[in-house]
Amino acid sequence: MMRVAGLIRVVAFIFTVVTMWIFLRSYTNFNRKTIRLPRWLGMPPKETHTPKFKCGLSKSCLNNFFAFKISSGAANVVGPSMCFEDEIIMSPVRNNVGRGLNIALVNGTTGRVIRKASFDMYSGEPQPLLDFLTEIPDSTLVLVASYDDPGTKMNDKIKTLFTNLGSSYAKQLGFRDSWVFVGAKDLRSKSPYEQFLKNNPETNKYEGWPELLELEGCVPKKVM
Repeated sequence: MMRVAGLIRVVAFIFTVVTMWIFLRSYTNFNRKTIRLPRWLGMPPKETHTPKFKCGLSKSCLNNFFAFKISSGAANVVGPSMCFEDEIIMSPVRNNVGRGLNIALVNGTTGRVIRKASFDMYSGEPQPLLDFLTEIPDSTLVLVASYDDPGTKMNDKIKTLFTNLGSSYAKQLGFRDSWVFVGAKDLRSKSPYEQFLKNNPETNKYEGWPELLELEGCVPKKVM
């Protein structure tokens, strides 16, 4: 009888050990699965957001500056575009650009767009552009983008007016050159916001035209 009782105790002990081992193993596996599935615990992975700045700039402008981005036309195929304070004010999509010079006037204090126009500098007359530039109000920002040909009908009076707006290249502008510019009425110095490429068969990116130009940055309010 004692041998049977001892055997029963040994079997019971082994059963208890095996049962505890199965329980501990199941509990450990459950915890591992729980750790591997953080969504079950309401802990989704963190999302990273890339900051978006006005007009797609790489950095934000200070409070006393306006954000802008200007692209010249590409050959005679793709028209120019202008963004000011995160608003597209001129572009082919808006259907308000044309061959020659595309110009937007903006109030230098409020940022309000005053006027937009395009001037055909290949087959058009120069007088409308001359009148437009002469009538620019004080403290006005002037945004300019070329498309196709900005210089064939450019005369000395127009070149002088652009120079007075702060341009360093207006007097060199000729047939099929590329030009983007931001100036201001009564600017006392040369504008730092300007790019220019001469039409040169040896360096042109497109057949008959230099490459597209892009100009972007932050322009001070009121006076540049």
